[in-house]
Amino acid sequence: MDLELAGRACIVTGASSGIGAATARALAAERARVLLVARNEERLAEVAAGCGDAATLGLDVTTPDAGDRAVLSCVERFGSVDVLVNNAGTSRVRPLDELTDEDWQEQWELHVMASLRLMRAAAPRMAERGWGRVVNVCSSSGKRPSSSNVAYSVTKTAQLALSRAFAEAYARRGVLVNAVAPGPVESPLWTAPGGLAEQSAERSGADPAEVLAQARAKIPLGRFGTEDEIAAVITFLCSARASDVVGAAWSVDGGSVPSIV
Repeated sequence: MDLELAGRACIVTGASSGIGAATARALAAERARVLLVARNEERLAEVAAGCGDAATLGLDVTTPDAGDRAVLSCVERFGSVDVLVNNAGTSRVRPLDELTDEDWQEQWELHVMASLRLMRAAAPRMAERGWGRVVNVCSSSGKRPSSSNVAYSVTKTAQLALSRAFAEAYARRGVLVNAVAPGPVESPLWTAPGGLAEQSAERSGADPAEVLAQARAKIPLGRFGTEDEIAAVITFLCSARASDVVGAAWSVDGGSVPSIV
């Protein structure tokens, strides 16, 4: 199936690893042109090397001017901005009674304000040309709050609401905004040294491998998703083929959230 993404100018945040890197590669495989955005410029360059017509921008997306800078860089490099994937995000294991004001603010800035600023900069430009796609990478935790980091869950819920608000504001102007809600993914966030599995293990006294096994067992599919599986859904939503999908929050979680919505 031709997704009709050839030549489209795309921005992917959090593109130096995980879902973001997989999404950049998937878009590039469809012959899109990709601006990879993240703080780690060395890792960005490594990912971009496998992404065809690609460029990189070392940028902290939580800075107030990040949206304008990313969009301007994309326009300068590729002449337009057609697709935006707000993927930058992170979480840590932190019980509710240990979350500080700084923890809450950090999650808010990263998941809500960064997405808002990028959409605020990109969506009007897309609307002027009558075509655009925005995909916000949210989380199953935004649909069913997790006690391991309530600040993460609450801000992901807000990100879902923000996605819906922008979807309704821009749909008639040709800009389709949607969200995906991944469950646990076999990515560095979970499996790398110091990742969520190790953090959980330290608190419970269990082995990280045991923590991962227990987490996988809770999922109806019996396993974590993969970065490429999430990227495939994101790429479809970025495409011309997703022309009747607006304001949706697609679960890509192996059945983790027991809901049909």
